[in-house]
Amino acid sequence: MKARVAPTACSGHVAIPPSKSMAHRAIICAALAQGTSVIKNVAYSQDIKTTIAGMQQLGADIRMEEDQVTITGIQDFTIQQKEVFCCESGSTLRFFIPIFSLCNQEITFTGQGRLMQRPQKVYEDLFHSQSLFFEQNASGITIRERLRPGDITLKGDVSSQFISGLLFTLPMLKEDSTIHILPPFESRSYVDLTLQMLETFGVHASFTDELTIHIPGNQKYKAADYSIEGDYSQLAFFAVLAAINNDLTITGVHHNSRQGDKKILSILKDFGVRMEEVENGYHIYKSRLHGNAVDLADCPDLGPILTVLAMYSPGNTHIYNAGRLRIKESDRIEAMEQELRKFHVDIHSTENEIFISGGTDYTCDTKLSAHNDHRIVMALSVAASCSNSICTIEGAQAINKSYPTFFDDLKAIGGKVELL
Repeated sequence: MKARVAPTACSGHVAIPPSKSMAHRAIICAALAQGTSVIKNVAYSQDIKTTIAGMQQLGADIRMEEDQVTITGIQDFTIQQKEVFCCESGSTLRFFIPIFSLCNQEITFTGQGRLMQRPQKVYEDLFHSQSLFFEQNASGITIRERLRPGDITLKGDVSSQFISGLLFTLPMLKEDSTIHILPPFESRSYVDLTLQMLETFGVHASFTDELTIHIPGNQKYKAADYSIEGDYSQLAFFAVLAAINNDLTITGVHHNSRQGDKKILSILKDFGVRMEEVENGYHIYKSRLHGNAVDLADCPDLGPILTVLAMYSPGNTHIYNAGRLRIKESDRIEAMEQELRKFHVDIHSTENEIFISGGTDYTCDTKLSAHNDHRIVMALSVAASCSNSICTIEGAQAINKSYPTFFDDLKAIGGKVELL
């Protein structure tokens, strides 16, 4: 699918979809619980459908309705189909590997796109340290035995998803466990979201200091009803659009959210953006912007849209601690550098940093590529909407991974989008 995006002044109100991060966690906890749970305000993105399918494969009874799922938990950890397809969802894969190890049988995880190129060495090292089978090749990852409780040491700067995957699993083992995190510890906010969800479903684990988590063993998940809050990582696209293009009211989020991507609000303020709190959201004003420095250590998903904010912010912007952008659905640093240069943006990068000298007027005279990455599609759509030219984005169907209704929402506030 191609998206032809024309410049326009947007206005009005947009409601942000539910958080994909929270939905993954709620669905998994409900599937692991004894009894029946109802998870409300669910958006069926490709990644969420993948997690639902996997938990069904493990034995959970999941009934999907318009915007909620009813889940009766797994009775015992056995699996008939030995291949678990994770599509392109890194969260699904990294959450599933420890959980599915509880089956104590050979299971192969497969995927598509760049999924099997994304690093899983944290789990490989862990399994091998416990003398357990773990094999990864281009076609998939195979495990055979159940993880064991005890002391576990993990690097804190690869992905917090490894820590979360263990947090789902270790409470169900017979003995206590401790996770020791090697600094630097990045994206702690995502671990906090996992701990928050565990508590909702009756499971306890806690930090004993900044780098140590204690997980009591022999626990059981308890069914609970839960409503998914709005996603700050998706709010970021419309907030940046408003700051550059025209005032918008953006709702559907909790002001007291623990999501790490809520940092978009303070980042916008640092770039000169004016905003006001409204009920369940924010009113973002078109603002006089200026370049700034941004630390991405705890909010890597904001990277692509922040490069667009920087291109429209006169002066110099330095985005640092950005290295993990290179191991997402695409190499997001390289992807945004390639695409923004088509707008003649002054941008360059190192392995871990991005440097942009911003301006106000841009024209693109060639087709843009989505790089098979949902966040690249949405970031480029914002860049094009604020530019002086009509832009065509090839591979725009990548939005289905996280935000299938993105173009509908953009059109509803006056965005000029034609899907080809």
